[in-house]
Amino acid sequence: MILQEKQLLTALVITYNEEQNIKTVLDHLAFADEIIVVDSFSTDKTFEIATSFPNVKTVQRSFDNFASQRNYALSLASNSWILFMDADERLTPELQEEISLVINKKNSDSAYFMRRNFMFENKKLRFSGWQTDKIIRLFKRENASYNIKKIVHEKLIVNGKTGKLKNKLIHHSYSNYEDYKQKMIFYGQLKAQEEVLKKTSPNYFHFYVRPVYQFLNQYLVRFGFLDGKRGVIICYLNALSVAVRFQELKKIRAKS
Repeated sequence: MILQEKQLLTALVITYNEEQNIKTVLDHLAFADEIIVVDSFSTDKTFEIATSFPNVKTVQRSFDNFASQRNYALSLASNSWILFMDADERLTPELQEEISLVINKKNSDSAYFMRRNFMFENKKLRFSGWQTDKIIRLFKRENASYNIKKIVHEKLIVNGKTGKLKNKLIHHSYSNYEDYKQKMIFYGQLKAQEEVLKKTSPNYFHFYVRPVYQFLNQYLVRFGFLDGKRGVIICYLNALSVAVRFQELKKIRAKS
C-alpha cells in the first residue's frame, strides 16, 4: 500500500434528542481531525453535552428533512474526507484503523460502503432483513451529495468508484420498543412527503398490501423468524412504518 501526504478527516453527526448516545459517539470519533455536530434544537441535554467537548464544533439548525440536514452539515466541513455517523452508531478500533489507512491510500475510491451489525437491546440481530445492511459513511466531499428527493433513508449520490470496508459499524438502533416505534412512525411520516413528490395516489394496495408484504418479506424471505420474538417485533414495526406512510399521505392528499 503506497501512502501519500496525510489526509485529514472530518466527522459529521446530525442530532435530535440523542442525550443517551452523543457522548459515546463523540468519544468514538476522537481520532478524526475535525468533528462537527449539527443539532436540530434538541429538548434534552444533547446540545449541552456536545458543546462540552473542546474538540467538537456544535451548531444548531431547524430540521426540515434528513437529506437537507446532511447537506448542510457537509457545507461546514473543512476537509475533503468525510465520515458521516449517526449518533446510535459505533466504531470498533479495527474500523477506526481501517478508515485511517483507506483515506491515506494512493488512488483510493471516492466513497466506501460500511456493513452494519444491527443491535437489538445490545444483542446482534442476525436476520430480519438486516443481514445485508450496508451504507456509505466514508466519502470525499467534493465527489458526493445527498439526494434532496430522498428525505428519509437518504441516498448519497457519488461521482466515482465506491469501495467497501472490511470491518463493520455497530448500529444501536433499537434500545426499547416505544422509542423504535416512534422512530418508525416518524420515518413513515417523512416518507409520505417523498410519495407526494412522486405524485402517488394511495389506494387499497398501499394501505393493506404494502404493509403486509413488508412484514412477510422481512419475516419469511429475509428469515426474521430465526430471530425469534425480536424478529417479530422488528418486522412488525417496519411494516407499521409503511402503513403510517400511506395513511399520512392520505391525510396530505385530503388537505390539498
